Amino acid sequence: MSALIFFVFLGAACLAVPIASAILMAALAAAATSDRVPLDLLVQQMVAQVQSFPLIAIPFFMLTGSLMMGGKLGQAIVGVLTALVGRWHGGPAQVSVLSSTLFGGVSGSAVADASAIGSLLMPWHRRLGYPMPFSAASLASAATIDIIIPPSIPMILYALSSNASIAALFYAGVLPGLLLCGGFMTACWYVGRRDNLPRETAPADKAAFRRNLVLSLPAIALPVMIVVFLRFGIATPTEVAVLSTLFSGAVSALLYHDLSWKRLHHAILEAGLATGVVLLVIMASAAIGWLLTFDQMPQNIALWVQQNVSTKWVVIALMNVMMLFIGMFIDLPAAVLLLTPVFLPLAQSIGMDPVQLGIMMVVNLAIGLYTPPVGTTLFITSSLAKVKVGQTVRAMGPFYLVALIVLAIVSYVPASILR
Repeated sequence: MSALIFFVFLGAACLAVPIASAILMAALAAAATSDRVPLDLLVQQMVAQVQSFPLIAIPFFMLTGSLMMGGKLGQAIVGVLTALVGRWHGGPAQVSVLSSTLFGGVSGSAVADASAIGSLLMPWHRRLGYPMPFSAASLASAATIDIIIPPSIPMILYALSSNASIAALFYAGVLPGLLLCGGFMTACWYVGRRDNLPRETAPADKAAFRRNLVLSLPAIALPVMIVVFLRFGIATPTEVAVLSTLFSGAVSALLYHDLSWKRLHHAILEAGLATGVVLLVIMASAAIGWLLTFDQMPQNIALWVQQNVSTKWVVIALMNVMMLFIGMFIDLPAAVLLLTPVFLPLAQSIGMDPVQLGIMMVVNLAIGLYTPPVGTTLFITSSLAKVKVGQTVRAMGPFYLVALIVLAIVSYVPASILR
């Protein structure tokens, strides 16, 4: 049954069937050809998976990102960061990295980050005469910091599949996210200095800097509020998501005065559609996960590894290689939901904490977002920069190196995961 699931899914994916539909087709094919799996029980498993209170956090975090970054806040953040680092070597690209890091504390969506920040920064980079492939590369990689810095939608999905604490995952993602931010900024500085890339030369406007700094404070306060509320048990992740939406709405209406009925309607519609896609993937993945568990595939993999691989670091390396490979082809939410039931027993067999596995998985799959052939942020930023994907990939070298170093730290140094 597991082999049939794999081949049907692979065939549907090769035919460019949407990922959720491909997963569902594989599950239905396996159930229809087995006399051990009643179809009504499979449907019950799919429906039960989305009857989860923590899932309510997903649309609210998406709505928070739309409300905060759809108005004046994004422009204020870019203005502040340009004044701070725009004159350094690689400064314009470092603005992309820092903007994505701050945006990561608001939305939790790499795709939203790449679209919103890219639309703000790409015209500026083009006016400076910046090499657009490198501009696209810096933003495509930095946008994935969004799904590591809390809040993180993939971490919520992982927690749903593994029963790990969402609060623990959010807190554990802070340091790896900051390591990626620092590493990507260093890569931008190195390339900027090596190639003598253009920098911002206009005189600094101190009054504009102070004004933008005040306007940017809510973007800095929101992720701090999320971490503090979760760390000290003031609110649950779902309650924090609702509070963050109320906070972003109040800030947009009272501080920025840019919350119109039209923008609110657009933000709600956008968050609703995105949530619908995620829920469909969750339901389809729940069917696959239940069938694989019913077929004892995860337990068999864990048993095979225990019998044939005796060294813990080799097991971790094998998991990383598999995740990196799968992340190149499968969209991140689906990959998290499909891989968690497979790797969780394996991680437990070598004594790895589920929270560490979750962070390792998200970092792995984040790399897949800017790796061909199915790199979502890679395609978005290349399109915004109006360059070929191959040109962007060639400029990605330093960012791949940084990401793999951080992945190694997360995988082999458990102390790098804040608890």
